[in-house]
Amino acid sequence: MAEAMSLPPMSNASDAVIQLLPRSLRARTNLLLIAGLCVVQAAGLTIHALDHLNIADRAEMHENEHHAFSIYHTLVELPPSDRETSLAALEVPSNFKIIFDDKPDTHLPGAFITLPFGMNPMMHGGPPGGQEEPGFGGPPPGGGPGDFSGGEGRPPFPFEGGQPPPNGMDGFSPDDRRTPGFMPPPLAGIGMLPVRLRPERVLISHKPGTRHYALSFQMPDDHRWLVMSYTVRPPNPFGSPTFMISFALMTICGGGLILWGSHRLIAPVATLANAATALGRNVHAQPLPEAGPTEIGQAAVAFNTMAARIRRFVTDRTLMLTAIGHDLRTPITRLKLRAEFIDDDELRDKFLADLDEMESMVAATLAFGRDSSTLEPMTTLDLSALLQTIADEAAEARPDLAEEVSYEPPQAPIRIKARSLALKRALTNLVMNALKYGGSACISVTFTRGPDQEKAICIRIDDSGPGLPPEDLERMFEPFVRAETSRNRETGGTGLGLAIARSTLRGQGGDVTLMNRPEGGLRASVILPV
Repeated sequence: MAEAMSLPPMSNASDAVIQLLPRSLRARTNLLLIAGLCVVQAAGLTIHALDHLNIADRAEMHENEHHAFSIYHTLVELPPSDRETSLAALEVPSNFKIIFDDKPDTHLPGAFITLPFGMNPMMHGGPPGGQEEPGFGGPPPGGGPGDFSGGEGRPPFPFEGGQPPPNGMDGFSPDDRRTPGFMPPPLAGIGMLPVRLRPERVLISHKPGTRHYALSFQMPDDHRWLVMSYTVRPPNPFGSPTFMISFALMTICGGGLILWGSHRLIAPVATLANAATALGRNVHAQPLPEAGPTEIGQAAVAFNTMAARIRRFVTDRTLMLTAIGHDLRTPITRLKLRAEFIDDDELRDKFLADLDEMESMVAATLAFGRDSSTLEPMTTLDLSALLQTIADEAAEARPDLAEEVSYEPPQAPIRIKARSLALKRALTNLVMNALKYGGSACISVTFTRGPDQEKAICIRIDDSGPGLPPEDLERMFEPFVRAETSRNRETGGTGLGLAIARSTLRGQGGDVTLMNRPEGGLRASVILPV
C-alpha cells in the first residue's frame, strides 16, 4: 500500500520534468546532445587538470623552497646587526612568516638535515677526488647525524627541555621520516655557498596531513635561528587561463556541429509533417521527394503510396456518388412526366412534391461531388471585400430579411490565399443557413490561433435562432443529416450544405465549427490560415 501511494508523486515529478523540456523534437535533441557534450568536455578537462595537480604541487613546493633559500642567502651576507632591519624591508611572499629566534621552530615535528651529507662533491663545489673541506660532509657540531644535543652545551632541538618523541628521533612516524641526507633541490644550493655563509644547522619541520612547513637555519656567525614558516598553497586545477577558453571553444564548435547535424536529421520529419498537413488540405498535393538516406527514402515512398491510395479512394467514392446522382435524373424526369397523367389532383401534387425533393437531393449530391473533385487554383484575395459581397448578395436573395444581415469589416484589409469560388460558396451556404434557420446573419472577422498555434483568421456568422442541442452540433456536418426537432423542416434542405462547406474549408487548410451562443442563437466559426 505504501508503494502504491508513493507512485503518484513520482509520476507527477516526471510529468513536471517533461513539461520543462522544449516541445519540439529538434530542441530536445539539441538540448540533450549539447548537455551531454558539456558533461563530457567538463569531465575530460577535469581529468586533464587533475593529472597536473601533482606537478603543480611540486612546482609550488619548489618555489617556496627557492624563496626560503633566497631569503637566507640575502640575510646571511649582511652583518648580524643589519639583519632585523633588512628582514622587515624584504618583500616576503604572503604565505611566509619569517622571524629571528634563539631556537628553531618547535610547533611542527621536524628533522635536522646534515650539511651537505649525501651530496655529490661536484654539486656543492667540494674539491675533486672526494676530498671534503673541514666541516663539509661530516656530522654537525656536537655529534653525529642523529645527535640532537645541540653541541657545546646547547639544549636539544627541537625538543627543548625533554627527549624526542618515542616514535622517532625526528618527530615523524617511521613512514614519514626523511632520510638524514635528504636535501630538497632548491636548498641544495646551500652546499654551493662559501663555508662562512653555510648555516650551522638546518631543521625541516612538517606536520603530516597538513600543508604547513617550517625551515629553521642557524646563522653561522651569531648562532641565531632564522625561522621561516610557510603554507604550501593548494594548486587550483582550474586556475589555468586557457581552461575556460578551451572549454568554451570546444563546446561552441561541438554545439555548432550538433545544431547542424540535428537540423539535417530532423528536417525530413518536418518535411513529412508539412506534407501530411498539405495532404489533409488537398488530396492532390505534390508527392514527397524520395531521395536521401535509405530510411528517409522508405518513409517518403510509404507516404506517397498512402497519399495515392487516399486519392484513389476519394476519387472512386466521388465518381460513384456523382454517377448515381446523374443516373437518377433520367428516371426522376420520366416519373414527373408520368405523374402528369394522374387524374387525382391531390395525389398528383404529392407525387410531384416527392419527385422535386428527390431532384433537389440529386442536385445537391452532384454539387457535393463536383466541389470534392474540382481543383481550383489558390489565389490571393481580399477577404473583407469577399465577405461584403456575400452579405450584399444574401440581402438581395432574402429582401424580407435584408435588414437582419450585417457585416462588421475589420479596420484594415485582410488578404489571404484561397480558392475564391469554393470559399465563396461555402461562406454563402453558412450565411444563407443563418438567415433560413435563425432569421438573421451577423458577420465579423477576428484574428486568432489555429490548432497548431499558428496565426489564423476567424470568421464568425451569428444568428438569433433557437440554436441546436449540444449533441447535434458536430452531427450537423455529416451528409444528409438535418435537425428534426430544433430546426424547422418546412423550410426544406437536403442536409448536404454544411457537409459541403466543411469539405471545402478543410480542403483549404481551414475548418468550421458550430456552437450555441450564451445570449441565444447559433454561431458558425470559420478558421482560415493567414
